[in-house]
Amino acid sequence: MKEAMAQKQEKRPTKQKQKQALKKLKDKLEAQQLAVKEKKLPVLVLLEGWGASGKGDLLRSIISCIDPRFFSVEVMETAPTEEEKRMPFMYRYMKALPEGGEFAFLEAGWMTQLLREKLALGMEEDLYQERLQSVRIFERQLEDNGYLVLKFFLSIGEQKQKARLKKMEENPETAWRASRFDRWQNKNYSRYEKASKDFMESTHTPSCPWYQIDGEKRKKAQFQVLSILTQAIDKRLAQGAGGAPVLENDLPMIPPGPLREVELDKRIGKKEYKEKLRALQERLGELHNILYLRKIPVVILYEGWDASGKGGNIKRVAKALDPRGYRVIPIASPRPWEKNRYYLWRFWVRLQRSGHVTIFDRSWYGRVMVERIEGFCSEKDWRRAYREINEFERELVNWGAIVLKFWLQIDSKTQLERFEERQRDPRKQWKITEEDWRNRKKWSAYEGAVDQMLEKTSTAYAPWHLIPSVDKKYARIETLERIIQAVEKRLKQAERR
Repeated sequence: MKEAMAQKQEKRPTKQKQKQALKKLKDKLEAQQLAVKEKKLPVLVLLEGWGASGKGDLLRSIISCIDPRFFSVEVMETAPTEEEKRMPFMYRYMKALPEGGEFAFLEAGWMTQLLREKLALGMEEDLYQERLQSVRIFERQLEDNGYLVLKFFLSIGEQKQKARLKKMEENPETAWRASRFDRWQNKNYSRYEKASKDFMESTHTPSCPWYQIDGEKRKKAQFQVLSILTQAIDKRLAQGAGGAPVLENDLPMIPPGPLREVELDKRIGKKEYKEKLRALQERLGELHNILYLRKIPVVILYEGWDASGKGGNIKRVAKALDPRGYRVIPIASPRPWEKNRYYLWRFWVRLQRSGHVTIFDRSWYGRVMVERIEGFCSEKDWRRAYREINEFERELVNWGAIVLKFWLQIDSKTQLERFEERQRDPRKQWKITEEDWRNRKKWSAYEGAVDQMLEKTSTAYAPWHLIPSVDKKYARIETLERIIQAVEKRLKQAERR
């Protein structure tokens, strides 16, 4: 009896110590959030695992330590909405990214979605592997750009899961928490277990590892997750944002040649221009209807020298389109909430759903031009961006988008004439700024940056089109013709399938 009492007394302090240790970790996270805010460290926490493994309880325990103004929670257990299905695969996760200095918690995410679509809905293996690669790229890009990404998988035994689901279903107040997919998981336990292990092996990296947590013991799970989270935050804050190493492109390029080789003397007569413009706009309008019906997205971006005619060119393209099915996105300096996120975020969230046309007036290429030349990002940042941009455009193509990239080329003399004309004309003075004049002084530096951009980002699936724009009318016709050619080519490919 005395021995039994002694054992019982020994267990009490152990339990008390565990409680104290858990509180200590919560206090630590509460203190860390201030340093996270000060250092503008964005923290993304993914909670994956089995249904009824305690993800919700774990999440509540973690966020109880953080100021509600500093975190967001996204529940991704449900299948994508009809609207989300018409966007690129990683769109809903990219959209959920936190700003620097904040936390974002995802209850389930890309793992749950992919395994559901593969195992329960019969996704083809080729598409599954393509999306696995999208996940790997997504995670690497975030880590490379200063995000702390933590991935947890909560495990639970088959019988324990079954018992918890049954208990939930018997209570009218909690029955809604036992989803149809949770029940499917339990009935296909062995199959899902193998697929989840394979998924974690395929997406486990030294910089973004998976942590498997025993979900049957709730307090222990909380302790483990909080330990890993607080240690990871300490380590990242100590390291600082040094910037990831630059990985070279591994894609075949088809560069269009340097800017100096563009033939700028191409012209078109006024009568021919009017006739062609009317016919091309009519044809593009017809094609837009077909694109909408077949849900084929189109992404068009315009880059070029200041005063090269981008606005007028976009206006002629947009006039041919149904206003309900396109959007023109003018890109200027990032706003504070955009600057505090991964630089591609602001372009991801502006994409229009499939069947629509998104036109960017300037684009993500600012990273390797303006930001590079003006010193708004580090050399590692802009050198790494070539690969990141190619991967982003590959994601758009995998989504099914027609991606068209136009560089409108003029010479320095033409730019000067147009600048002076804008200054003389009260209706155009708003188009000319001191920044335009400053940029003009750096013509040679920008020209070198653009040539390198063309060399490193003109891929087979998203090549650059260099458009002579000394004659604006010629440039408009050339652009419309290339858009129509690309759309007709895609439609013919679809018919052959």
